[in-house]
Amino acid sequence: MKKRNIITVLGISLTLLASCGKSFLERDPQAELPESQIVNSKGIEASLIGAYGILNGNVNGTWGNYSSAPSQWLFGEVAGDNAHKGSEATDQPNMNMIEFHTPNSSNDNLSQMWEVYYEGVLRANNTLRILKADQAGGKTVTAARAKEIEGEARVLRAHYYFYLWRVFKNLAYVDENTTDDEAKTKPNKDDVLPKIIDDLKAGIANLPATKINSQAGRMDQNIAKAYLGKVYLYQKKYADALVLFKEVIGAKDLRTMPYQNNFNVLTKDGPEALLVSKHVINPDGSGDNANVGDMLSGLNGSNPVGCCGFYQPTIDLVNAYKVDANGLPLLDGSYRNNPYKSDFGLSDDAKKAYKLDVTLRFDPRLDYTVGRRGVNFYDYGVMPGDAWIREVSSGGPFVGIKTMIPKSLHATHTASGAAYITDLDVNIIRLADVVLMAAECQVELGDLGAAMNLVNAVRERAAKLPPKTTGDNVAAAVYVVKPYTSFPDQNYARKAVRFERRLELAMEGHRFYDLVRWGEAKTVLESYATFEGGFMSRYKGLNYKPQNDYFPIPQAQIDRSGGALTQNQGY
Repeated sequence: MKKRNIITVLGISLTLLASCGKSFLERDPQAELPESQIVNSKGIEASLIGAYGILNGNVNGTWGNYSSAPSQWLFGEVAGDNAHKGSEATDQPNMNMIEFHTPNSSNDNLSQMWEVYYEGVLRANNTLRILKADQAGGKTVTAARAKEIEGEARVLRAHYYFYLWRVFKNLAYVDENTTDDEAKTKPNKDDVLPKIIDDLKAGIANLPATKINSQAGRMDQNIAKAYLGKVYLYQKKYADALVLFKEVIGAKDLRTMPYQNNFNVLTKDGPEALLVSKHVINPDGSGDNANVGDMLSGLNGSNPVGCCGFYQPTIDLVNAYKVDANGLPLLDGSYRNNPYKSDFGLSDDAKKAYKLDVTLRFDPRLDYTVGRRGVNFYDYGVMPGDAWIREVSSGGPFVGIKTMIPKSLHATHTASGAAYITDLDVNIIRLADVVLMAAECQVELGDLGAAMNLVNAVRERAAKLPPKTTGDNVAAAVYVVKPYTSFPDQNYARKAVRFERRLELAMEGHRFYDLVRWGEAKTVLESYATFEGGFMSRYKGLNYKPQNDYFPIPQAQIDRSGGALTQNQGY
């Protein structure tokens, strides 16, 4: 998206854009041009691309964009039961507060999330404002293109508000008609979901079914439908959501779309991709338009990446991939029995003698999600265990894969001198996500057969995954994943669908938000903490409170608003 150039054009010339890093309530432009000079087709298109630029969670630079990552790894996974913060216990201590659900309003991760996505809202608002001025005057944008631009900007705004709503819930709603003075004193008492729904409906009405100018990353009608269905799902409007999900799925057959292509830098923009954060390495080798949100998840130590050792899969997640004799998940929680933990906790001598047990029965998606000792890791060689991990005692023995790319592609797909910054895209919504959301709707509407068929499509695709191998070139596990033969009742079906979402979408930013909307966060996370705490004592004793479903409003924003913003209850 060439964000650097966009910011150069817009950041110094549009009075209506927020200055970088500022509160949406504190807008002090560094310089300005008369609106008449930007209310034209070029200015409007540039403003729109500027609004797209926030999709990767970055206003400018590379470091510091972790909590606003489009993957939502910190809030969506580390706050759940799929991932540890990783690194060292004392590194990024404010992330520990997110992981252990003890945040306070001065946490910089919350400020980053708030500021970046309100910046996205403001950019979308600005695009709509100057588009309206153009259409009321010179009409340098054709009516047909104006309709598309409105659709793109409104879906972008809906996305940015939705990301904010999942984290903070109580927001101040500002749109293209809100004046500067009104914005400064707007209380955070608005229910933004109806506004998000209105924007997504406008996207459905105004956007084409195919990408504008065939440009990958552009908003289209299917994205708007999938997103509206997702919002309805959060509201438990299952029938309304299902209609939209069915339209998005159509005649597409997920089983023909290789699972692994979703995380391959060479197979971007495949048929499964819906809403995607596009990433590129700049021509000069810099990486502010790349996947800076996930840069900390790079492997640490003696490997080709060398930094930074965060975002490690949990022991609980790894064991969730166990299967029974029928190739089905252990929905009753018995996957925690006799837990597999690689070489964790062994003495130094025992670690030296450790050999991977290749007789364990696993869903093959495990080794496309997690790097574990004894298994080949792309073209890096066999994952050696501790040598690639920053602090095993606080992060555990496993590493992530989905944010990594092969060593052979580092020269062309990573930032200069920083192999941990890649141009791998991030799927915000992909087809498997939609299929499983549709299955969830079918369960709640009582059509268990239809739900099972949807889940089985996901599982049958997973069964096609090539086996990962050891250094001796043998299969690293007994890989087996089979379809369900029945959903005997609604409760069983509900468990199966929810478990499948975990297996399919692990480490992609969905888990904590799913637990919250299902009303399971307290039960699941306290049980997980007891299990995980049996290996790493720092996880014991989690006391999840009702207010932990959302996070505190940044105190700096409350102060800047002069008290117009109020703190979330319980903080």
